[in-house]
Amino acid sequence: MTIDLTPGETVRSPSKTLTDAHFLFFAGLTGDNHPIHYDVEYARTKLFGRPLAHGLLMASMTAAGASAFSSRMDGFIFIEQGCRFRKPAFVGDTITPCLTVERIWPESGLTYVRFATAIINQNNETVLEGFQLYAVKDKGNG
Repeated sequence: MTIDLTPGETVRSPSKTLTDAHFLFFAGLTGDNHPIHYDVEYARTKLFGRPLAHGLLMASMTAAGASAFSSRMDGFIFIEQGCRFRKPAFVGDTITPCLTVERIWPESGLTYVRFATAIINQNNETVLEGFQLYAVKDKGNG
């Protein structure tokens, strides 16, 4: 199967400014309603002094399907994701997800694509770094 991606190719997804609504919608969807994500008075007494974005909310912002790569990902099967959080993200931060094709290789009749993922904030700081792994199955082969 021919993959229309090149190692080293990078796309930046559209920027988003985080709002209370992002935190509340994510908490409602996942059930993660820990007060560190929405309670200003509670968060004021903690390390960063204000509510923090959910880690999984930030990881989800790196979705390749929401990037310019999405139209080129026919037949991709999401296999694995990992990340680490370098800096906290807060309401009012503007974040830009970035994906870079790290590696493409054949194995056991499939093609695998690994993306490096990152989220950069308005201060050009890396908030999150990680990876996503996809298997690609040729639709013509079952």
